[in-house]
Amino acid sequence: MQNYNWYSQLIKPTWSPPAWVFGPVWTFLYALIAISFGKVFWMYFKKQIPFLVVLPFVLNLIFNFSFTPIQFGLKNNLLAAVDILLVLGTLIWAMTAIYPYSRWITYIQIPYLLWVSFATVLQLTITYLNK
Repeated sequence: MQNYNWYSQLIKPTWSPPAWVFGPVWTFLYALIAISFGKVFWMYFKKQIPFLVVLPFVLNLIFNFSFTPIQFGLKNNLLAAVDILLVLGTLIWAMTAIYPYSRWITYIQIPYLLWVSFATVLQLTITYLNK
């Protein structure tokens, strides 16, 4: 709880959503991620796609799951900003890589892409405001 108190004390832009928004949004997005990323891994294990198509999905999960420990554990806004840029970059890469094999997987990532784009701008702004 102490780490979330730290975050609540940071200077945030006026357009920053209230804290309660993040839980429902991520719950919805993680459901989409589980379905679509699961299908990607299944396609790989069935040898329907090469590893280079799976790689950005793996990296995206690593960077996504690293964000909370970096932001709230290390309390490092700059490193969190770099991490969220990596989440966004690997997501775009993943969407592009899977498109020739399964378009619906690319399309189901659009809400995730929109949220991560917003979260990236938010994190970069918070990092700037609290330098």
